Amino acid sequence: MTRIGLLSDTHGYLDKRVLEHFADVDEIWHAGDIGSMEVLQQLREYKPTRAVYGNMDSGDVRYSLSEFYRFRVEEVDVLMTHIGGYPGKYNPWLLPMFKKETPLLFVCGHSHILKVQYDSTWQMLTMNPGAAGKQGWQVVQTLLRFVIDGDKIKDLEVIELEKR
Repeated sequence: MTRIGLLSDTHGYLDKRVLEHFADVDEIWHAGDIGSMEVLQQLREYKPTRAVYGNMDSGDVRYSLSEFYRFRVEEVDVLMTHIGGYPGKYNPWLLPMFKKETPLLFVCGHSHILKVQYDSTWQMLTMNPGAAGKQGWQVVQTLLRFVIDGDKIKDLEVIELEKR
């Protein structure tokens, strides 16, 4: 069993409550627009962290991360990128990645809209944790926390930090 804390779009601001909510996770995943190497370093010092860069990330963040990250946790294949879309509205350049080996879990950020949705066409779960930072138009800072147990994704929790 692997406990995951998922966030995106911090834009250089890491709310201390993120770390409090992720105290019991095994890994942190950041789906891009980290905003600074300092935020990435804070996460990495706190827990093992997997991350991709976003369209607003600067050269140092881009240099240390990839645009796409495909990995496996237990028996779940994961594909993470920043600008991904959602079922029926994926960015077209992603479709060849789905065809090569369809992931069971697709993770993205960018929209600042929290959305978790099953895609029956590709037979995968899609997750966008919304935005954990304070930059942007979203009203509430959001995070996701969940468990991967073998080939199961379960115990999904939506965490709202505060209304802006």
